[in-house]
Amino acid sequence: MSEQLIIALSKGRIFKETLPLLAHAGIEPLEEPESSRKLILDTNHDDIKLIIVRASDVPTYVQYGGADLGVTGKDVLMEHGGEGVYEPLDLKIACCKLMVAGPKDQPEPSRRLRIATKFVNSTKRYYAEQGKQVDIIKLYGSMELAPLVGMADRIVDVVDTGNTLRANGLEPLEHIAEISSRLIVNKASMKTKNRRIQALIKDFSEAVQNA
Repeated sequence: MSEQLIIALSKGRIFKETLPLLAHAGIEPLEEPESSRKLILDTNHDDIKLIIVRASDVPTYVQYGGADLGVTGKDVLMEHGGEGVYEPLDLKIACCKLMVAGPKDQPEPSRRLRIATKFVNSTKRYYAEQGKQVDIIKLYGSMELAPLVGMADRIVDVVDTGNTLRANGLEPLEHIAEISSRLIVNKASMKTKNRRIQALIKDFSEAVQNA
């Protein structure tokens, strides 16, 4: 029997948009992660398993060998730093933008800007490149609330349609990066399971080109 391949995915949009790519490679999960309580899902191949982890943990599982491959957003990779993983393919799915947003026409304060975000490293890098020092307030969700209650001047978050921003009186102010999901590979697995991983990369690449 060939060696087992483990692919790390997160629930929600990325999982749904990865399914056609897996199908092109002949891989189908036997259970739906939204309804199953299992964290390791069997597929139609005995030697290929899918593990379901938090989106922000996918690069860590791949880096430390908990998974051979993973699919994760570029926003997560930018925050993680991407150490210990290869990033061979832009899957062009789950596309959005990493943006600075804030209240419309609000002047910059005389003190340091306060930025609420869960993307602490990306935000620090962005403002450092502009030569600005800012105070970062780490939040895990509902970023839009921070400017509304006077806790922060701006937020940094991923923006898809912008509807949530507008509904809360905020608007995109600065573009930081275009975001899409990437295929990432553990460096050791790339050596020890190279033939199988390269075949999977080829199948995924074909599916992206045909999409």
